[in-house]
Amino acid sequence: MNQPTNGAEPNRRAQRRRATNETRVSVSMDLDGSGHTEVNTGLPFFDHMLDQLGRHGRFDLRITTEGDLEVDCHHTVEDTSIVLGQVFAEALGDKAGIRRFASGLYPLDESLAEVAVDISGRPSFHWDADLAPGILLGTPPFDSSMVEHSLSSFAVNAGITLHVNLRYGSNPHHMIEAMFKGVARCLGEAVMLDGDASVPSTKGLL
Repeated sequence: MNQPTNGAEPNRRAQRRRATNETRVSVSMDLDGSGHTEVNTGLPFFDHMLDQLGRHGRFDLRITTEGDLEVDCHHTVEDTSIVLGQVFAEALGDKAGIRRFASGLYPLDESLAEVAVDISGRPSFHWDADLAPGILLGTPPFDSSMVEHSLSSFAVNAGITLHVNLRYGSNPHHMIEAMFKGVARCLGEAVMLDGDASVPSTKGLL
């Protein structure tokens, strides 16, 4: 699906479905899109954050999740993030020609997030955020404790190294959105093709 033909740029797209007793998830992604998103997880606040990943990463992203929200938001957020990570990894293919690394500081009003990404092939997640758990946003409610779990589940299944540090902030919405926007911008930059067709690793493999 993502191999180049006749010297053309690789088709870096992927899609996947996953069904369990708790959720049904469908995700498709185009890494070389324009930031068009269609997201419906049943959790409006989570939809808003996933929309940031597509828009600010410049990925075309379609996500549909049906989950057991009558229990809570955990299964919906976790399973969506797992499948999103798997699709991201599949769309990358052999990672030839990508920039691989990206980092930066990302403000949203009074909040400031620091994010660093390595498309390493080695799943690793570091989190340092003074974000109080149990803050409920939206209806049905998204629990703030799920932010760390969502990003961790994505990073592990995408096979990337992801560091997310919240420098400071006071408004939970702003704090969470700054982190998601920062992750989006770093992912978008790290997967950009820089004109070198080699795999950016001394091992020759990521």
